[in-house]
Amino acid sequence: MSAGLWLLIALPLGGGAVLALTGPRGNRLVPALGVTVAVATLGAALAAAVSRPAVSVPLFAGMEAGLAVDGLSAVMVVTVAAVTTAVLAFASGEFSASEFSAADNRGRFFGLMLLFAGAMLVTVTATTLPPLLMAWEVMGATSWALIGYWWQRPGRAEAADVAFLTTRAADLGLYLAAGAAVAGGVGSLRLDALPRAGTPWLHVVTAGVVVAALGKSAQLPFSFWLSRAMQGPSPVSALLHSATMVAAGAYLLLRLVPLLDATGWAGPLVAWTGAATALVLGLVAVAQTDLKQLLAASTSAQIGFMVLAAGSGGVAAGTTQLVAHAATKSGLFLAAGAWLTALGTKQLPALRGAARAHRLVGVTFTVGALTLAGLPPLSLWAAKDEILAAARSEGTGRYAVGLAAAAVAAVYGVKAVWYVTRPLPQDPRSLPPSPRSLPPSPRSLPQGPRPLPQGPHALPQDPRILPPSPQAAGYDTERRGTRRIARTTPAPLLVLTLAAAVLGVLALPGPASWLKRLVGAQGEPSPEPWELGLSAGVAFAGAGLAWRCASRPAPVPPAAVRGAHGWLHLERAARVVVVRPVLGLARTLAVFDDRVVDGAVRQTARGGLAAARLARRLDDGGIDAAVHAVAAGARRLGRWARRPQTGLLHQYYAQAAVGFAVLVLIILLVR
Repeated sequence: MSAGLWLLIALPLGGGAVLALTGPRGNRLVPALGVTVAVATLGAALAAAVSRPAVSVPLFAGMEAGLAVDGLSAVMVVTVAAVTTAVLAFASGEFSASEFSAADNRGRFFGLMLLFAGAMLVTVTATTLPPLLMAWEVMGATSWALIGYWWQRPGRAEAADVAFLTTRAADLGLYLAAGAAVAGGVGSLRLDALPRAGTPWLHVVTAGVVVAALGKSAQLPFSFWLSRAMQGPSPVSALLHSATMVAAGAYLLLRLVPLLDATGWAGPLVAWTGAATALVLGLVAVAQTDLKQLLAASTSAQIGFMVLAAGSGGVAAGTTQLVAHAATKSGLFLAAGAWLTALGTKQLPALRGAARAHRLVGVTFTVGALTLAGLPPLSLWAAKDEILAAARSEGTGRYAVGLAAAAVAAVYGVKAVWYVTRPLPQDPRSLPPSPRSLPPSPRSLPQGPRPLPQGPHALPQDPRILPPSPQAAGYDTERRGTRRIARTTPAPLLVLTLAAAVLGVLALPGPASWLKRLVGAQGEPSPEPWELGLSAGVAFAGAGLAWRCASRPAPVPPAAVRGAHGWLHLERAARVVVVRPVLGLARTLAVFDDRVVDGAVRQTARGGLAAARLARRLDDGGIDAAVHAVAAGARRLGRWARRPQTGLLHQYYAQAAVGFAVLVLIILLVR
């Protein structure tokens, strides 16, 4: 039975490693091979979800590395594998489009994507902290490489660094939790044994897990790294924002709900953080004029609902939200990527008529955006009601904030639909791209056309590249569009859109009971009929408000709107509050090291040299001189002793007589 689990892990990790090492020579075959590996992984995931394999191998004394597919992880492995397959199928056609160039290393891209998905599969099946930590690290490293895939282009490497360092700083919480668990008597480091850690180590374990999970899931105050992650290719955004990376933190909190309950303070803290993120980042999404930035902010907001569910004990509700959001968000990002390739823009004002120019993408995007808005009877409406029911059982305050966040979700979802369904601009295909909004000719860039730096934090580094005007009406505001959709685009979009629309059945009474039994949460509350009606009314009210406000000319945005557009300046605040003090402390410690620690070492060395010189003087002028004096005296005594030895017998008699006389004289004097 364990062979199925090893196969599930080995397929993406092994296949990804091989593809990543192929180099550009295998560019033509790599997309097909990558999709084949993803399909095989999906088959292994389905088989594992049925057979529920488990494996455990010794790691250290009293500690094992364990993997298992139980009820919760069974849902996750299928979700991760399915979304990965759809995204890679889409990406296989994008390499022939303008977003990529012929010189791009497809093996590196598809290999990293599979490694990324494989690390997520290990994360969701880990039953002990060591494999979880290993997979957590691999996921962070591959996300860094994927976000900075176009590292030659300005700003991309910096964006990858910001995302990596932010999540990496939060990831240290897992190491803190592991150390505290060992100190607290949980030597096996099993996840289900963490709630049994002794005090005060239990609180340290919980704090470490919460920080790591909130950082990985881009919850407040870590949310800004998700904006930077938009610098990566569209397939990367689709995978990272849906079933992997940001979902990992929410999954970990759902998995460790007993740990949150054991402390008393962690559950409310997590719940209120999720509710605040869902509301505040929803408002940030409303303020965006860049489609990918809107979707990124909405990801933080939607993950906030999952975190709210974990803090409120709603494991089944959070799982429903996670699965429905994965299908919805991956489809939306793929549609945005398809438009970016075809129309050369992702600016909402410039996407007028995009849904009419490419109707299939338009239909799938509209369904996905309305699902994101939480409109009934689509899946995220039902999933949010399950979460709100769990929140209401813990307090009306959480319920009220969650309901307000659901209203905001309707606003940003419908706002995106309004822009892309507007009438086409006058003959948009004949509108020449503005020379002020295009990068230099592809011929001057061997790595392909260079798009504008993305995100509110990225500034153009080339004076010839200016950010598109929010009032731009034509296409090609960022690059020359191909005016066509890749042949591989429709199939994954249709599958993901269908899943996004129908996964709400998991919230119906029968499927909901089955899911609660599957994840071991039979006692979770279900929404009352009045809750369903209230949330539906709030969603429709928010949608109507968004449609009405979008139809009116927008005034000059106030400072609050500009702040929301810049993601509340969270990155700037992090630089001021964390980065600058840390760098200042590092510089101070460097000076202390140079002047005190290193200075003390140098002074000790100088003292040693001085002592050595003094010892040399004492040795040369004292000890050595005394030795030489003794030797010289001995030589003189020897010379004196040789003088009486003349060899003449009468002189010996005379010497003996003198000596005898001296001896008699001494005896007489002494007496």
